[in-house]
Amino acid sequence: MSLHIDFTDETEQVTPEQVEELTNLLNHAAAMEELPDETELSLTFVTDERIHEINRQYRDKDRPTDVISFAMEEMGEGEIEITGAELPRILGDIIISVDTAKQQAEEYGHPLMREIGFLAVHGFLHLLGYDHLCEQDEKQMFGRQDEILNAYGLTR
Repeated sequence: MSLHIDFTDETEQVTPEQVEELTNLLNHAAAMEELPDETELSLTFVTDERIHEINRQYRDKDRPTDVISFAMEEMGEGEIEITGAELPRILGDIIISVDTAKQQAEEYGHPLMREIGFLAVHGFLHLLGYDHLCEQDEKQMFGRQDEILNAYGLTR
C-alpha cells in the first residue's frame, strides 16, 4: 500500500522522523481501509492562529481547533463528478495545529507523536466519510480510529 502524501509544515516544528512515522501510520490506515495504491491526500501543519482563521472562514467557528479535514470526494452543489480508472483517488486535505497538539499531548500525558498520529488518523477517517455527529457514528468512528492506532502500535 502506498499513499501519495503531500506534507507541508508551516510551523517548521515537525521533524523528518515524525513525517516518516506519519507516512507509515497513514499507509497502515489506508491498508486497513483497503484503499487503492497511489491514493492522494495532503497533510499540513499550522499554528493555532492559522487554524483559527481556517475554522472561522470555512466552518464559521471563531476559535482554534486541533484538526480540520476537507474531503475532496464530497460533492458540493452544482459540482460534476469526474471518474476514470486511470485517475488517482484524491481524498483531500488534513490540517493539524501543532500548538494544540502539543497542549493536548501534555494534558493527556502522552508523547507528541501519539497526539499528532491520533489527529492524523482522525482527519484521515473524516476524509473517508466517517463522522461523529451522532452517538452511533461517533462509536463507529472512534472505534475504527482505536483499531487503526492499536494495530499500528501507537497507543497512549
